[in-house]
Amino acid sequence: MINLVLFGPPGAGKGTQSEKLIQKYGFVHISTGDLFRWHTKNDTALGKRVKEIMNSGALVPDEITIAMLKEELDKNPQAKGFLFDGFPRTVPQAEALDKFMKDNGSAIHHIVALDVSEDEVRARIAKRRTIENRVDDEEEKLNKRITEYFSKTIHVLPYYKNQGRLDTVQGIGVIEDIFKNICAVLDK
Repeated sequence: MINLVLFGPPGAGKGTQSEKLIQKYGFVHISTGDLFRWHTKNDTALGKRVKEIMNSGALVPDEITIAMLKEELDKNPQAKGFLFDGFPRTVPQAEALDKFMKDNGSAIHHIVALDVSEDEVRARIAKRRTIENRVDDEEEKLNKRITEYFSKTIHVLPYYKNQGRLDTVQGIGVIEDIFKNICAVLDK
């Protein structure tokens, strides 16, 4: 089993690369953004709380996010591995994820950070906004998410780097080349 955390700011290409990685490695994809959208769309109790928080542009509290992740992991005991996309966003979340995985006899084996500039991220999301019309891509909410990533979430990377588990991959370029570079990390 290989478990992977895929890092990057909003619009870095995590979703695009996740699809390719799932095809190649058979990962179960766990995207906190997708989980939040599913729960809000289906008006679950967690979804109602998440919707209010997301509509303000704030990050969902750890206990809600971890409850959703635990539910997803428990649904997939046969998984060949998990690909975490959009989580962890804080050092306490990273520590909680490590503890959770250890308690379940596993670990996070690879952490890959897609290196993409803020200017590139903004250009990509502007394009995505016109195509997908995602609520979380609205300008004001997007600004909060980008600021949150570059001021807070990025500080999770040293947590993993200090453990020797972080690999950085250039996230600007041809999608297939980026994918090959991620695969090279996983296949070491």
